[in-house]
Amino acid sequence: MGRKVNANAIRMGLNKTWDSVWYARKAEYPKVFAEDMKIKGIVAKKMNDAGVDNIGINRTLNKVEVEVHVARPGVAIGRGGEGIDILQKDLSRMTKKDVEIKIREVKKADISASIIAKSIAEGIQRRQPSKLLVASAKEKAMMAGAKGIRIWVSGRINNASQARTVKVNAGSVPAQTLKADIDYAEATAKTLDAGLMGIKVWVYKGDKTSIEE
Repeated sequence: MGRKVNANAIRMGLNKTWDSVWYARKAEYPKVFAEDMKIKGIVAKKMNDAGVDNIGINRTLNKVEVEVHVARPGVAIGRGGEGIDILQKDLSRMTKKDVEIKIREVKKADISASIIAKSIAEGIQRRQPSKLLVASAKEKAMMAGAKGIRIWVSGRINNASQARTVKVNAGSVPAQTLKADIDYAEATAKTLDAGLMGIKVWVYKGDKTSIEE
């Protein structure tokens, strides 16, 4: 029986760091953690069209800093920064703290596992063939400089009566090599005819021996 380990979690402290950075007492931890999840959910929903790659949260005593990495910063910011201002006010009202949102551009969106997984999920929801979506994502990633990519799509593919998993690979993805910089993400496509379909993406970007590189 295979043992699947999250490629990001196993590399924590080696060449990856945590998305949320803060300290809380044991009694307060569940509340702060739940608040973090709520913030990420709201931001991801509001900036869905901008192609969200990652959402980081840094907390101090009276301030919450939300760093959002997106493929299309102009869409996330909105006209004249109006979208960010409204979102900051909503989050400040919810957390009762000063919230600052910073937008960062993802330079190579085609090798972002999160963006790839979400784009495939959105395509499946729009009834596009999963085979073509996966093939297109694979080609774009390899052309953008990825050293390897692995994509799994699971569910009732093509509205089949029985669920199965389609696996597509290109290049090498050394999942057990800890110095390998592997970006991993999951997404779920909600279809009307075939129910839920799961997408997993691994992207190998090369070797990385520290977080700062």
